[in-house]
Amino acid sequence: MSKLEIIKKIEAKRNSKVITYITSDRQGPVGARVAMDIIPIVSEQLRKIGKTDKIDLFLYTAGGDTMVPWRLVSMIREYCDTFSVIIPYKAHSAGTMIALGADEIVMSDLSEISPIDPSTANVFNPVDPANPQNRIPISVEDVIAYFDLAKNKFGIKNDEDLTKIFNKFVEANPQIHPLSLGNVNRTHNLIRLIAKRLLKSHKNRMKDDEIDKVVKYFTEDLYSHTYFVGRKEAKEDLGVKSVIEADSELSDLMSNLYSEYANEMELQNTIWNPQNEIGVNASQNNKEYKVAFVESAILSKVYKLTMEFKRQQVMIPQQTPQGIIQVPQEQVVMRTVEQGWK
Repeated sequence: MSKLEIIKKIEAKRNSKVITYITSDRQGPVGARVAMDIIPIVSEQLRKIGKTDKIDLFLYTAGGDTMVPWRLVSMIREYCDTFSVIIPYKAHSAGTMIALGADEIVMSDLSEISPIDPSTANVFNPVDPANPQNRIPISVEDVIAYFDLAKNKFGIKNDEDLTKIFNKFVEANPQIHPLSLGNVNRTHNLIRLIAKRLLKSHKNRMKDDEIDKVVKYFTEDLYSHTYFVGRKEAKEDLGVKSVIEADSELSDLMSNLYSEYANEMELQNTIWNPQNEIGVNASQNNKEYKVAFVESAILSKVYKLTMEFKRQQVMIPQQTPQGIIQVPQEQVVMRTVEQGWK
């Protein structure tokens, strides 16, 4: 079946209107993340669909800008009475936040969500020694874990000792500017605020203490950003009451639709190597990639990226007993020719 046929089958089964949002999680320049540029794209879909009883967002993403979920969810809610997120496989980080804002999170045995505390990056972060133009992200979870170790594992409770622990942290990491730690705290508080607002937006709202418990789990208690949560744990252990299990028919439709996108976006090619992209014996090649989709039964939008690959001889310095010499070496260089939503 084609993507359109599967989308229509899901709509018929769930009595809903389906919008898909898929971002590539490939390595290199052909990866994509949740980003604000999606807002006008989804808005166009919603205006085409019009106000309706139920909208399903079919979501696959490894994460991205955590400022997007509230904007996206609140916009979708203007067009429907019930908002659901269908997760065929991954909905990590910002994807998890989008899901937390739904009245229903439809999950199969393959579906997974993740913690939502991101790494922060700004001008006060440490310089990357491998690339001085870049800054090293600071993990919110790592900073929280450091002080959790001091307070809960070593039993340090009073303010004077905690101040000493903080000073030790700063002294041991002089490359970390105090304002970068302030940014970590601000981001942590903001993510918690957004997560609470998303959970409070449900048609059948959870109790405040239940919301606080879920937010704490996803921002603090899962400890690792690579800890992935399946449907059973999400509902029974973490208290996400909006999780519902897809039956076998819907699970198959979810899997089939994801497979269609995975094939079209070449998601199975997990390793990025320009040598493979240029082709055997080719000296130059242009290649088009599809890195994100937003589709419905009536409108399709795809983010396309066109890249140019060329083989070139470059001189590489090499140390020898006689000193440094320049050795010619063939490399594949690449550049972006065109990109954007179409």
